[in-house]
Amino acid sequence: MPSYEKKQAIKLWAEDDRPREKLLLKGKQALSDAELIAILIATGNTEESAVDLAQRILNTVDGNLIELSKLTVKDLTKFKGIGLAKAITIIAALEIGRRRREAEVLQKKQIITSKDAYEIFQSTLSDSNYEQFWVLLLNRAQKLIRKVNISEGGMTGTVADPKKIFKIALDQSACSIILGHNHPSGNLNPSEQDIKLTQKMKKSGELLEISVLDHIIVGDNNYFSFADEGLM
Repeated sequence: MPSYEKKQAIKLWAEDDRPREKLLLKGKQALSDAELIAILIATGNTEESAVDLAQRILNTVDGNLIELSKLTVKDLTKFKGIGLAKAITIIAALEIGRRRREAEVLQKKQIITSKDAYEIFQSTLSDSNYEQFWVLLLNRAQKLIRKVNISEGGMTGTVADPKKIFKIALDQSACSIILGHNHPSGNLNPSEQDIKLTQKMKKSGELLEISVLDHIIVGDNNYFSFADEGLM
């Protein structure tokens, strides 16, 4: 009898709550991105259900969750039915997802390929609207000691000071480092400044006996590796 009553109650849930029913009955994997977001926002507006509203928001970023995570509270509240609380809920959920992805990547620790390095940088840089420069510090076994944010810039550039980078590397007893920064435009081609900096860092590292193994440029869903392209 209790199970029958529960089943009847689920059938009577409002339309906006149906993604919750689907999750309960079929599991979280059965839900689309729009349905998951609909659960977060709970209700739609006078013209749209929560699912329809969520789908419309996703359509503005071509269904790309990384692009969605770049939207600000101000961006989200432009949609009818998304107030401050709902916008914050969406942003918080996406940030939890990003941190989980980063935690999973860091468990691997050892950096063997450019893809290993990209996965660590990507968890931080892929959804950033401004350019950031980071460095991975590695020990003799090429295991990650620490990931360090060197600088943050604007939409088109940031500053990476070799003196600061190598001081941090020496303080952490790093044997090698991997440079990484993002291009918010999505264009993965290295600039002339990127190439000159990489060459300068490599030469400086040789003098200090700290190997510069690679320089990774992160785009939306891909990367450019100086090492893979024979530019190291």
